[in-house]
Amino acid sequence: MEYRRTAIIKLDVPQDADASLRETVEQFKHCANTASEWCWHGDDGYHVTSKAKAERALYDQLRDETDLTANLVQKGVRRAVEAVKSGVARLQRGERTSQPYLCAESAVYDKRSATFHRDHVSLSTVNGGVECDYILLDDSERHPRTYLDDEDYEFRMATLQRRDGE
Repeated sequence: MEYRRTAIIKLDVPQDADASLRETVEQFKHCANTASEWCWHGDDGYHVTSKAKAERALYDQLRDETDLTANLVQKGVRRAVEAVKSGVARLQRGERTSQPYLCAESAVYDKRSATFHRDHVSLSTVNGGVECDYILLDDSERHPRTYLDDEDYEFRMATLQRRDGE
């Protein structure tokens, strides 16, 4: 049996890297919202919910429009497709909804766009890689150190997000 755990870890972002991470998030949101608009197609009942179809249609355009790595472009498109799928499910239940707009200050990373270590992470940005140390506080029952120190846990993905302005 496979177990998945989520550990919330604050990052110590070098001062000169903050602007690169912010711009990366903005370009990630651009990819996601461009894909959302393309997938939604209005109220004619046709919505694209295939990640592969959306990526084939939008990948080259979004790579030209952004400075993101290939993987971050793909992750942006996939995030939008998941949001469109949720909207389609609501429509099928007879609920009202509209085209998803992704406004969260976040970007999704996996092993192709981040290198995870036990005490820091290296993230791809629009200006190259950025290394951030983990800030670990001892005020949680599910302390992240449990997962970071245990070699049985493997890092697979992360969502970089701004919390409380940080």
